[in-house]
Amino acid sequence: MTDQGLQFPKFYVTAPSPCPYLDGKVERKVFTELKGPDAAALNEALGRVGFRRSQSVVYRPACEGCSECVSVRVRVKDFRPTRSLRRVAKANTDLKAEVRPPVVTDEQYQLLANYLNARHADGTMADMSAEEFKDMVETSPVQTVLVEYRRAIDSKLMATALTDELSDGLSMIYSFYETSEAARSLGTYLIFDHIERARRANQPYVYLGYWVKGSPKMSYKGRFRPLERLGQNGWYEITPEDEAK
Repeated sequence: MTDQGLQFPKFYVTAPSPCPYLDGKVERKVFTELKGPDAAALNEALGRVGFRRSQSVVYRPACEGCSECVSVRVRVKDFRPTRSLRRVAKANTDLKAEVRPPVVTDEQYQLLANYLNARHADGTMADMSAEEFKDMVETSPVQTVLVEYRRAIDSKLMATALTDELSDGLSMIYSFYETSEAARSLGTYLIFDHIERARRANQPYVYLGYWVKGSPKMSYKGRFRPLERLGQNGWYEITPEDEAK
């Protein structure tokens, strides 16, 4: 199915709500539902123009007077880890990763609940129930997997990433991890590992969702270079000059 063969979907706009990334800002999103036999093709087509998947919906920011949220992706073939990223990778050499089908377990949910309580207690997902987590993972209308990271010595689940498998790479939808071992920098390591997975599969990109310049919550994405952002004329590499503007 080509992009041209897709049936044009109906789009909707959310009500304004406080921006989670920039103080004093208000966010709105435009979204549509992924359903039917064209769901995967629609997801990819809209992903190329800045949409992001959440369950059976794809959305993108549509904020009045603000365009700070930009879609970003890592160009895999040119990625070279910095010294600090190599240290993160070394700190996690005892972890064993396994790609699993999108079927949730109690162990995963407990890790998620602990992560949300520690890192996002005031966020919109803070009180996510086990059934809501199950719905988030298992109702995906596109090809998606769970990547589990376990400590080799005792098989303890340390991190999980929900990842869409696209025709041109991997899209990291949501990840969560053990927060008590800060020295591991697990959030950073999961991205590093996905880049290496894409490299081994000869896939060109790892999509990281949105990046907001000036938001401390998003600064970690800038560690992975070359990082491309979506602009009016397509994707282009983010330069130090872009960040300084």
